[in-house]
Amino acid sequence: MGKVTTGSTTMSLDGYIAGPGESGFDLLFQWYGNGDVELPSASPDVPAFRISAASAELVGPEWENTGSLVVGRYLYDMTKAWGGRHPMDVTTVVLTHQRPDDRPADDENFVFVTEGIEAAVAKAKEIAGEKDVVVNGGQMARQCLEAGLLDEVGIELVPVVLGGGKTLFGELATAPAELEGPVVVVEGTGVTHLRYRVKKV
Repeated sequence: MGKVTTGSTTMSLDGYIAGPGESGFDLLFQWYGNGDVELPSASPDVPAFRISAASAELVGPEWENTGSLVVGRYLYDMTKAWGGRHPMDVTTVVLTHQRPDDRPADDENFVFVTEGIEAAVAKAKEIAGEKDVVVNGGQMARQCLEAGLLDEVGIELVPVVLGGGKTLFGELATAPAELEGPVVVVEGTGVTHLRYRVKKV
């Protein structure tokens, strides 16, 4: 059985995954285009990534071992469903209050769950099989941590200070939460990759 992880969540030095008013993404994600190793994208709207060799040695196998994703409806709408397929080329489970009108049925690209985070993660695990489930940062990561569903936190720390915005776990109801590690530290170009294991209570 794979693990449930936040995957590679890019974060500023002052702890934000998005700046004020959903800004700062161009600064946060510079490391996705500053290298020589290509990571292909399955999305027609997102070009292939080009990252450093050190980053690719870690992130490449992590992507290959990802069997499904869990995201919220906000991100799904904001990205316009990534043009129909997530860049990581896996089935994406969308937690939502109501299924989109233009998606009457689930398919290999998107599955919609309305019963809460536990049901969304359970469905993602079913889809992923022996591979990992990656939970998007923000509300989904917070809900997973609060529900005791998260096994690992992945941070891509970049040398940017945003001064405000959205944090990875938001207003965590179960704080404090202890992590073990880091179990992985990798220095890429313009990014430091950190992986922590969630300490189970």
